[in-house]
Amino acid sequence: MSFLPIFLQLQDRRCLVGGGTVAARKVVHLLRAGARVTVVAPAQCRELSERRERGEIQHEARTFARQDLDGAWLCIAATDDCAENGAVSALAQERRIPVNVVDDPERCTFIMPSIVDRTPVQIAISTGGASRRRTPC
Repeated sequence: MSFLPIFLQLQDRRCLVGGGTVAARKVVHLLRAGARVTVVAPAQCRELSERRERGEIQHEARTFARQDLDGAWLCIAATDDCAENGAVSALAQERRIPVNVVDDPERCTFIMPSIVDRTPVQIAISTGGASRRRTPC
């Protein structure tokens, strides 16, 4: 077992996320958990734009900067730029902020499993990142 399955309390805690379509899928789960989501990306997909317009998330329309991690409880790096994802991962790990680099388990300190939600029962299913392994950057 390479990852410990845990459930995090993120109610009203700031979570930092990228702005693409993969990030949008992660944002759904974060919002359901009550997280305060901040998207940092020069542009964002339509779904995230709609969530911003409804006031569900905040959006910083720019590239990632070190100070974006200030006050973050969790970070999801989801850009198409391997170097940027690596930099985000390294900075988050320096601060001991749990970080997920989408589809790159070697750079993650946590992974997001598939979820079956039948509240109050939740089931998390994972291959420990094996099903998402790709060629390293």
